[in-house]
Amino acid sequence: MFDRIWLNAKLATMDGEAGSPLGLVEDGAVAAKDGRIAWVGSRAALTGSATETTDCDGAWILPGLIDCHTHLVFGGHRAAEFEQRLNGATYEQIARAGGGIFSTVRATRAATEGELLDAATPRLLGLMAEGVTTVEIKSGYGLTLADEMKMLRVARRLGAQHPVEVVTSLLAAHAVPPDWPGGAEAYTGFVVDEAVPAAAASGLADAVDAFCEGIAFSPAQTARVFEAARRAGLPVKLHADQLSDLGSAALAARFGALSADHLEHASAGGLQAMAAAGSVAVLLPGATYFLREIRLPDVPAMRAAGLRMALSTDMNPGSSPARSLLLMLNLGCTLFRLTVTEALLGVTRHAAAALGLTDRGVLRPGLRADLSLFRVGHPAELCYWIGGNPCIGRVVAGR
Repeated sequence: MFDRIWLNAKLATMDGEAGSPLGLVEDGAVAAKDGRIAWVGSRAALTGSATETTDCDGAWILPGLIDCHTHLVFGGHRAAEFEQRLNGATYEQIARAGGGIFSTVRATRAATEGELLDAATPRLLGLMAEGVTTVEIKSGYGLTLADEMKMLRVARRLGAQHPVEVVTSLLAAHAVPPDWPGGAEAYTGFVVDEAVPAAAASGLADAVDAFCEGIAFSPAQTARVFEAARRAGLPVKLHADQLSDLGSAALAARFGALSADHLEHASAGGLQAMAAAGSVAVLLPGATYFLREIRLPDVPAMRAAGLRMALSTDMNPGSSPARSLLLMLNLGCTLFRLTVTEALLGVTRHAAAALGLTDRGVLRPGLRADLSLFRVGHPAELCYWIGGNPCIGRVVAGR
């Protein structure tokens, strides 16, 4: 006896063979018991009954969508800076006037937990409405121990208050506060000696992230952060090779990172090292679009290396104010020339791998019953349409 069965559905299991990885089933069914998938396949082969049966009326069922890289919790916004740039102001002029990332840091520090929660909730609900069942949320706009922990607590509260799984990453190594005594080296010491141990001891962080770039942290400083994460028993992720090639992709691979994200300037050797290490490349087309970047991630080199590719919103107030994962499917295909199969795997199976989650991302017996239901004629439409939301339902852990 199953708890629930979904009948009269078309399935994209994301669990197919190499020649057909979407694993399409034209007349399928999914059964769940105790929050797990108990059966998936052709409706004709299903035996058994359930306490509750849902007729999906021909809708497509996919694994619950996963947004694996967001900065969803933050104070304020930067729409005024966006307008200033359109009117000709340079990044330097905006920064001198108090803008840039540190304007978000000030707003985040000034906000209470309740205010951050209220601001973040509609962003999260928008993702959920599109079929997202798991979302990663980073800190990184506090840059003090109290404020980084505050952001992580808000992320945990979001997961507790809504039917969605929230995975957290400590991103204290996001930027060096301009008023920090001793500069980047001293601030790196704070991240290593205080922030990482506190996040691990409190259970507020599931992973440690860093921004390795000329305007942020050097490879040596990033390695110190990753060594601290290793001592604390936390996996690592990395904002890598976004603006220049500092060998960050290879650095991520050396530490067995779950993922390296951005990668616009990553070398072929760095991408090969990631593939060998089992790391995932997380592509963020929202930032490319919003910043009008010309340099694109080397997707052909990623394919040649056999590197798994995920897609995410990178939702943040400065470089990717993107509140739609479905839009990222289209941008990933149009800007980065991903195939439909690559894009859909990028928000399901490979997005799960980018978070180190082995219990979701595909429709397979024994895994979490996380489902997204869409009223489309074919899954390719999820990548084709610009705007609109065909999601008609979500199931999170069987509910």
